Amino acid sequence: MSSKPPGIEEESICVLVSGGADSAVLLCEMAKTYRKAVPLFIRNGHLWEEAELYWLGRFLKAAAHPAIKPLQILALPMEDVYHTHWSMTGREVPDYASTCVDVYLPGRNLILLSKTAVFCALNDIHAVALGPLKTNRFADSSPAFFEGLRKVAELALSTRLEILAPFSDKNKHEILRMGRELPLELTFSCLNPVENRHCGACNKCAERIEAFSEAGMPDRTVYHDRDFAGKRSNEE
Repeated sequence: MSSKPPGIEEESICVLVSGGADSAVLLCEMAKTYRKAVPLFIRNGHLWEEAELYWLGRFLKAAAHPAIKPLQILALPMEDVYHTHWSMTGREVPDYASTCVDVYLPGRNLILLSKTAVFCALNDIHAVALGPLKTNRFADSSPAFFEGLRKVAELALSTRLEILAPFSDKNKHEILRMGRELPLELTFSCLNPVENRHCGACNKCAERIEAFSEAGMPDRTVYHDRDFAGKRSNEE
């Protein structure tokens, strides 16, 4: 696992994207380094995915860059495994007072990277980037995991693959500052969207509000619960 991109000598990179600010900034950063940055979204069936895709489409259109290629969407349904999980049912969604542990999705990066590795092998892409942050302490975001999966993927697919996590030493507010010239208001990071808008009260909304405050940047996000979002921001 590498923390930094290897350089422009690599023609292409696959970038795992959601609708969030972290992966949006990551994609644009990779577009500065690689000739082709291929954004890849994987559907697992989580309740926020339609809203993510809506905002991701808007962001990609607004942040057009010649190196960013058309969005690729793959499906890897997880309803049969996650069927009672809050991310599928919408029940007991972690709120603003919850901790990082409460938003854990078991095997998230294992799921995403397994299919991505096959996609890369079939498309002659030898690098994939994803955006876990310094605050992500889950086992499947560790350097040991990324290195182990890289070895397994290369063995299974008879190809070379590098897994990059260039934001693993950074906090969210640092990423926002890095992308301050981008249309970050078109990014989406909410666990319980309301008509494609941020709910304003979930764990991820609270994290987003706090990060914009810490970055000293205006938060132009449209929140469903404007009063709550504003109160939360003032508290931070």
